[in-house]
Amino acid sequence: MAANSTEILHDFPPIIRIYKDGRVERLTGEDIVPASVDSETGVQSKDIQISPEFDISARLYLPGTTNPGRKLPLLVYFHGGAFMVESPFSPSHHNHMNSLVAEANVVVVSVGYRLAPEHPLPIAYEDSWLALKWVASQSTGDGHEPWIQENADFDRVYLGGDSAGANIAHNMAIRFGLDKLGGINLDGIFLICPYFWGKDPIGNENSGSVVPKSYVDNLWVFSCPNTTGLDDPLINPSMDLNLSKLGCKKVLIYVAEYDLLKERGYYYKESLMNCGWGGDVDIVEAKGENHVFSVFSPNGENGKAMFKRIALFMNK
Repeated sequence: MAANSTEILHDFPPIIRIYKDGRVERLTGEDIVPASVDSETGVQSKDIQISPEFDISARLYLPGTTNPGRKLPLLVYFHGGAFMVESPFSPSHHNHMNSLVAEANVVVVSVGYRLAPEHPLPIAYEDSWLALKWVASQSTGDGHEPWIQENADFDRVYLGGDSAGANIAHNMAIRFGLDKLGGINLDGIFLICPYFWGKDPIGNENSGSVVPKSYVDNLWVFSCPNTTGLDDPLINPSMDLNLSKLGCKKVLIYVAEYDLLKERGYYYKESLMNCGWGGDVDIVEAKGENHVFSVFSPNGENGKAMFKRIALFMNK
C-alpha cells in the first residue's frame, strides 16, 4: 500500500472519502440485496442490463398480482446518494421500491447509473437518458423486455426519485420536453426531498444548524467538476432558461420539515409556477422528518402516507 494512502484529499462524511492516492472509500450504500419475490408485499423484482457497454443496469419491479388485460402506469425511478453512493440494489432502496410498488400498483424501472467521482457528472444524466431511451424502445418493439411490454402503459409514464435521484428526474423531464422520445407519454414527475441548490442561500441554508452551506457547495462541485457553478441549471432549476419546457403537466414534490434542502423544494414549486410552464404542481411537507425519510423508514407513518399520495398521483 502506498505510503500516502491514509492521507485524505476530500472528506464528505457520512457519504464518501477520497484519499490522495486516488482511493475512493464509500461510507454508505455499498450493501446489496438480491432481486426476489418480497414475502410481505408479493412484489416481484429482477435485474437487467440496459447497456453492457456503459455498465448501466436496472432493477425491475412488478406488483404481486398482474392482469394481462390491464396495463399499469410505468415509473422510471432514480435513486439518491449525492450522485456518489447507493444503487437500486441497496437494501434501503429495494425496500423503498417494494413498498411503493405494493401501494401504487405500478411497474418500475429503478435505474443504476454510474457514480461520481469515478464517473463525474454529467455522466449520471447521460446514463439516465439512455435508460429512458431504453424504456421507450420497449414500446416500439425494438426492446425485448416482457415484464414491461406485457404490463406497462406507455401512455402513463412517470419519473421519480429521491434527493440526487429527484434532481435527475427533473433534468430528464427537461430533456424530454426538449428532445421528446417516440413511443412514451410523460404524464408527470414526483420528487422526494430534491437535491437542488444555489449560490445565494435561502431559508436557513446559511445558519449551519444542520450542515454548513459550504459542505453542500463543495459536494456539488466535487461531483460535477466542470460545472458552471452553484447556479448551474442542473442544480438550480430556477436558473434554467428551458424550465418552462418541462416535458410533463403535473409535478408532486415532497419535502421534510428538518431537511436543509426543504426550502429548495418550495423554491422549485415557485419557479415552476412563474416560468410559464402551465402545469399543475403540488408540494407536501412531512412534519417531524428529515432528508429522504421514506427511504430510511418506508413503513413509518409519513412514509406510508407519502406512498398513498404518490399512488393517487400516478393512478388518476
